[in-house]
Amino acid sequence: MTILKKVLHLQNLFCFQAFCNSMKMNRMIWVLVLIAVINSMGFGIIIPLLYPYGKKFGVTEHTIGLLTAAFSIAQFIATPILGSLSDKWGRKPILIISLVGTAASFVLFGLANSIVMLFAARVLDGLTGGNISVAQAMVSDISSPKDRAKNFGILSSAFGFGFVIGPAIGGLLSKFGMQVPFFFAAGIAIAGVVLSLLLLKETNQNKNTKEQGGGFPLSSLVTVLKKPVIGTAVFTGFLLTMAQFTMLIGFQTFSVDQLKLSTSQIGIFYAGFGVTGILMQLLVPAIKRLISLQSVILLLSTLICLFAMLLTGFSTGFVLFAVAIGIYGLFNGLRNPMLNAIIADHNDERQRGEVMGVNQAYISIGQTLGPVTAGLATAISVHSVFFLSAFYILIALLFSFRLISKEKQS
Repeated sequence: MTILKKVLHLQNLFCFQAFCNSMKMNRMIWVLVLIAVINSMGFGIIIPLLYPYGKKFGVTEHTIGLLTAAFSIAQFIATPILGSLSDKWGRKPILIISLVGTAASFVLFGLANSIVMLFAARVLDGLTGGNISVAQAMVSDISSPKDRAKNFGILSSAFGFGFVIGPAIGGLLSKFGMQVPFFFAAGIAIAGVVLSLLLLKETNQNKNTKEQGGGFPLSSLVTVLKKPVIGTAVFTGFLLTMAQFTMLIGFQTFSVDQLKLSTSQIGIFYAGFGVTGILMQLLVPAIKRLISLQSVILLLSTLICLFAMLLTGFSTGFVLFAVAIGIYGLFNGLRNPMLNAIIADHNDERQRGEVMGVNQAYISIGQTLGPVTAGLATAISVHSVFFLSAFYILIALLFSFRLISKEKQS
């Protein structure tokens, strides 16, 4: 009887400890969610204002693309380094450094008096832009394999929510002066720093400051692609990112030139596009109960996105265009949760930050190449932009088939 009591006592103790650990993990997830909202909201506040604010310094419709590309190129260089450093020194200090850099870049942008300062501000933000990849690595650190897709879905929803409300806040604040939104966004980033310092715990239990790391891991950009599952997932994500950012150029051009929508109407339309993706990301747990294999969910969502993009290419009026974009936005919302979960599940935890950084680097390339190729396609017609986006999705679909076989073999 005494032995039975001891066994029951130990069982209750383990259950209580498991419950406490679960609560700590849940708290960490929600702290990361709050930081993600703050970070993406600051980004969302300034992005729509880059062109109107930059015009007084000589930014044109041509150089705005270069201003955007400057951030993506700098981020491409920096994210693998920051990811590698987070494996070596820990996630928390790198996340804080990234947020401080973001705040400084927003202040520099608000104080700018020349086009050179504008470019310097965007490059600074890109070089310290490890926020997303480090947050993803932290979620991966504290999530069990069965919860990763759900938690990545929650994190993606948080980033999406910030992007949706950011432009609206920026538009309201710009009435008090074009510089006000940039300083407000800097304050938002500093709030993220404070939250990180007070509420975040270090999640990397395998950090080793004695290991070499922190240089530009150029070889990682190649070696990651050679990994059967991770490489296929990273390249698929690159293609789908390029497709999305190609579509966004067509979205703006078609909305203005064909549909004759006002800037406020475009803002509402864009917000609706963002909301559909958020809704789908919140449904990830339910979808996972129906389809267990993440690569299968990715394949099905990519197939539907291909159909929606082709439908967009044939659109001539508002109704069909809105329906097609809505379907695309809805199922495109599954991309990041599924791909991030696949990458995390098949990754060595000692290199988690570096691999997430490399993944973000390829996303940055997609964000740069998408608008460039879309600009070339607009010379033919605005509809050709959507067909180009569909072409990228088609290639991604083929790699999604390959991803299923690779994931089953692993």
